[in-house]
Amino acid sequence: MKGKAITGLALLVGTMGLYAQQIPKTELDIEAFIEERFAFQEEDIPYEDLYESLLQHYFQPLDLQKATSTDLQSLYLLSPKQIESFINYRNQLGNFVSLYEFQAIPDWTLTTIENLLPFVVINSSNPNQSLPGFKRMAKAENAYLLLRHNRVWQERKGFSLPDTLANGTLSSRYMGDPNNLYLRFRLQQPSDFSMGLTLDKDAGESFTWDPQTKRYGFNFLSFHYTLYNKGCLKMLSLGDYQLQYGQGLVFGSGFSVGKGAETITTVKRSSIGVRPYTSVLEAGYFRGLAATYSMGRLDMTFMLSNKSRDANIQTTIDSLDNSSSYLSSLVLSGLHRTKNEIQKKAQANEQNLGVNLGYQNFDKTLKVGVNSLYTGYSQPIYPTERVYNQFEFKGKSNTVHSIYFTYNFRNHYFFGETALSKSGGMGHVAGFMSSLNSKLDFSLIWRKYDRHFHTFYGNAFSEGSRPINEEGLYMGVYFKPNRKFSWSAYYDYFSFPWMRFRVYAPSIGHEWLSRFKFQPNKQLTLFIQFREEIKSRNLLSEDQPSSQYLLAQGKRQNMVWSINYHPNRSWQLKSRVQQSFYKFAGEKSKGFLIAQSISGEAGAWKFSGSLALFDTDDYENRQYLYEKNVLWAFSIPNFYDQGIRTYLLVQYKVNPRLTIWGRWAKTNYTNREQIGSGLQEIAGNKMVETTFQLRYQFNR
Repeated sequence: MKGKAITGLALLVGTMGLYAQQIPKTELDIEAFIEERFAFQEEDIPYEDLYESLLQHYFQPLDLQKATSTDLQSLYLLSPKQIESFINYRNQLGNFVSLYEFQAIPDWTLTTIENLLPFVVINSSNPNQSLPGFKRMAKAENAYLLLRHNRVWQERKGFSLPDTLANGTLSSRYMGDPNNLYLRFRLQQPSDFSMGLTLDKDAGESFTWDPQTKRYGFNFLSFHYTLYNKGCLKMLSLGDYQLQYGQGLVFGSGFSVGKGAETITTVKRSSIGVRPYTSVLEAGYFRGLAATYSMGRLDMTFMLSNKSRDANIQTTIDSLDNSSSYLSSLVLSGLHRTKNEIQKKAQANEQNLGVNLGYQNFDKTLKVGVNSLYTGYSQPIYPTERVYNQFEFKGKSNTVHSIYFTYNFRNHYFFGETALSKSGGMGHVAGFMSSLNSKLDFSLIWRKYDRHFHTFYGNAFSEGSRPINEEGLYMGVYFKPNRKFSWSAYYDYFSFPWMRFRVYAPSIGHEWLSRFKFQPNKQLTLFIQFREEIKSRNLLSEDQPSSQYLLAQGKRQNMVWSINYHPNRSWQLKSRVQQSFYKFAGEKSKGFLIAQSISGEAGAWKFSGSLALFDTDDYENRQYLYEKNVLWAFSIPNFYDQGIRTYLLVQYKVNPRLTIWGRWAKTNYTNREQIGSGLQEIAGNKMVETTFQLRYQFNR
């Protein structure tokens, strides 16, 4: 009786507080999410894949009546202290009565609740569960068809008439038109099923039916059908999917952030298991069958995949005129615009066979597991020999096995994984996150990846783009002395024991970031951010002696000043100043960007626009800027040289079922008469791009 009284009082207080401060919308604010987690945008981050993985959380919300501490951590939104407070509150008072009750949880702020609401529910039951299969699909909660068209209107060289070369042949040109087309169909009921079809044609690709070159209309097709929670069968997925277990040394596909302005919650990978693949990136996923079977505290996942891979194929002939082929590289771009690119399409076959076993103790504080993955190719891989790639994978098959654990004790989280590949190379990750008190959080992660450690679907915490040939130690801190002020910072020291691309000797480096954030009220947010990175690189060829390779350290410094103002719930103004400096081999260069954006809504209309001025000395100081785009499309362009960037995004909700988006973006350069290079070259100093999209939702 006493517990119910406390629950009722907490609900009343929480409800009154949220009404008094206006109930936040539960729409996904992707701009705020990216701003916090990507300290500085870079081109080697697969944003589309990260965004799609984030949407999986959005469309498959976490049921907080059942969520474990590991489930909560996988959202990358809660500190260890906040998770511990949540678990204690639920254990003491039982199931939640309403979402409004969250404000009664100790250490949870209104901002915490606003960030969390798009990704959680407190009752995941399906009212249509008793309906037959096809009728249940027809009444799916998320059922929609989405069509998108995108185009750059200035003519690129690849779309121009070909030139006649000296030998009489014609120069290479794109085979298709400059239109980018995208189609997505989705039926999804949280905790029940998900079915989807994704089709994509990039600019320059032909819309043709040609089985000989494995082109069937749209250049890329992805399909999945996934069932959830069917008795002991926790999940069954057919088609395209990804897996994430442990710290990402074996199965690391899916959403992960790494180093960013959020210095605590994002350093640990989470075992989110099997996820449908819905992105248009043409690598980094499996195609086949995956299933997770639950046996009490033990879960077993089995996966089988068979798919084609784009590759550079080479043929050799021995002294007896016998021919054989091998792969010099796998191609990851997914582009098939020219004859040469089309020739690389589906030249290899890749087979994967894997298993995961995961166990958790009675109170779910300890989780341990093992991963195993076999990967085989139709032809052996022998990379073109370079001075830096002597320890890269060579052969026809690879195996990688690992063991991992996570353990939480009160508001402290410990985690780690160790893996071994067929070559004998090993990878290790270990760390912890801790809330030292209600105001201070700390994280630490150590990693070591041998130069001959090979994992094709790993995505562990690292400085490089892959977990190979690296050692490092990361430390992060987050300090929030009061509701208005916060400070986050990290320092990462790393070394590369063997040579790398453009670094022909062992090298070391470090990186640090510091962000000060001030939010005096709900309307105004200010932050200033500093970052420095030091890495070695080969000296330019004219500075190299003939007998050896020499390195020089490059120092990159970035600064950001940002002011975000909400005069009311409908409008938002954002001012941003970015500045960078780069020093290498005694040469210094700099760059800056100033941007002003505005967004708002009026009735069925939503608007967003931005004006940015940029001026950089060189490509090393290129400026990245997040821009709002049509729903489920991503835009983080980079700018260098001098120019002006503008865009306008308009959304109109015709009725509850039909929504239309239109986007126009233009870049004007003031110091160049050519944009891009090769077949992507545009003759002139401006580039205009448009995007048109419509979405039809069936069950609204």
